[in-house]
Amino acid sequence: MTVPMTPGTPVPSTPPAPEVISFPLSWMLQNAIGPLKYRASIEVGRLTSLPPTFSGLTYSYRPALLLALQQSGDGTWNSAMLAVPSSRAERFEGIGTTSAVRRLLEYGWDKESPPLVRARRVLFRLLAEDDDPAFVFELAPRGGGGGGGGGTGGAELAYVRHARGVLREAAAATLAQAGYEADPRLRGAARRSLERVDVYLRSPAAQKPFVRVGNQHVLSPGAAPPSIYMLTMLAYMPNFRSEHYDIMERLYAHLTQPVPRASAAIQVGKKIVEEPHLVLGDPLPHRSAADADTPSALFWLEILARLGLLRRNENWSKLFDRFLDDRDESGVWRSPKRTLSLRSASPFVWPIFPLEPRVTPDSVAAEVTFRVGLIARTLGRQIELI
Repeated sequence: MTVPMTPGTPVPSTPPAPEVISFPLSWMLQNAIGPLKYRASIEVGRLTSLPPTFSGLTYSYRPALLLALQQSGDGTWNSAMLAVPSSRAERFEGIGTTSAVRRLLEYGWDKESPPLVRARRVLFRLLAEDDDPAFVFELAPRGGGGGGGGGTGGAELAYVRHARGVLREAAAATLAQAGYEADPRLRGAARRSLERVDVYLRSPAAQKPFVRVGNQHVLSPGAAPPSIYMLTMLAYMPNFRSEHYDIMERLYAHLTQPVPRASAAIQVGKKIVEEPHLVLGDPLPHRSAADADTPSALFWLEILARLGLLRRNENWSKLFDRFLDDRDESGVWRSPKRTLSLRSASPFVWPIFPLEPRVTPDSVAAEVTFRVGLIARTLGRQIELI
């Protein structure tokens, strides 16, 4: 006899099994550079029974050693912070400290390795909420002094205050990626930064952020859209994010709105200063954006995945699925014909791509394959090692 079901009782159903992502670890171990072999095994494969000497793959990699040896005695690189080498540089000439530290972290170096220990003192110093002009590094106003004291004019003080704000968030992002989420100094800086952005997102200025100055549109005074640095910092602070989930919802709404036509710029004193690090809307609005700059697309997909936002957005998820579809039968990503550039002009992408100085089809395939596997692991996809 069939027992009738109670009206309204949901029919039991088995949820679909999560998609299994094949990751070609064997191919990576044969073709990737040492740091990617290590990170692919640890972070994507999550292997635990590895020989103690396996970490030597990161610390014996020649470009990483060269970068570490270029550090100055004060813990900085070139007395700079945000600078990245030019496209013609061969030995990291001109690199800044946050860029160098993030690059070493991408090479798999631990935060307790000597170069990163030496760098963290100045990075933590940059978190302080002060206007000391001695800590603006390459952002020091031209023609102005780096010295402090009461002789600093109002316009120069405004510029120093602005520069310190930019460097404060860049240092916070670097320290978060290094694994200092629990440090109260970093958490305090993160809270203040997030509060400033939240006040902006709640204000009418968030809907109309631009004002006209002369013949140019600039952000209104007090506007505080999120920066790439702040989003990177939050991406590596999962516990902190969970304590501010309501603000994260407003951030998600901001990151899914169309990017305005006007570029980010602000007025500091009488000068108009470009602000390319500020994020005014969707960083990956369509397929063409990903095809035009593949490294930048991977950078943003990883940040959005770490923020817990990628899986919520259908467009971003489809862009990531296209990277999965571009893998061959062995699970190795291969550049499709639609890809316009495998190098990015964005200085924010430089620390992560390319890690191999000699770009070849296999080196690019290894880097993208690793990054796709890392994003999949971050999203909670089931990984099958092949």
